[in-house]
Amino acid sequence: MAIHTQQSLSGFLASEPQLAFNAKGEARFWVRIGQEHFERNEDGTFTQTENTYHDLVMFRRNAERAYAMFNKGDAFIAEGYTHSSSRERDGETVETEEFVAKRLGHDSARTNYTLQRRRHTAPPLAAPAPAPAKPAVRPVSL
Repeated sequence: MAIHTQQSLSGFLASEPQLAFNAKGEARFWVRIGQEHFERNEDGTFTQTENTYHDLVMFRRNAERAYAMFNKGDAFIAEGYTHSSSRERDGETVETEEFVAKRLGHDSARTNYTLQRRRHTAPPLAAPAPAPAKPAVRPVSL
């Protein structure tokens, strides 16, 4: 079976995340993200060029979790897809593009953090065998 892959995106949160809800009560997470770009020099060093900025969105429960976990400046890695659309603005058609993240996590190569895990509970021991039932005692008539 083939390995399932999707588009990915890495960068930093350039704005404070926003959380909104539609009429159905579904959450929408939106944030402006930045990506750093570098050019390789002939001597093997790198020179940073201009950053680019883009929109990232998430929906439903993942949106609520992302909103609780991320702050402006956080480095991230996202998995999802690019969504392009066009809108009318001031009488002109404007092309827009946003990254729709299905998964979003902190970039472990650029983030120092402590992971808090729920403690695993020990699996239950085998239940003791039930005690044999006492035989019913019948009254004896003499």
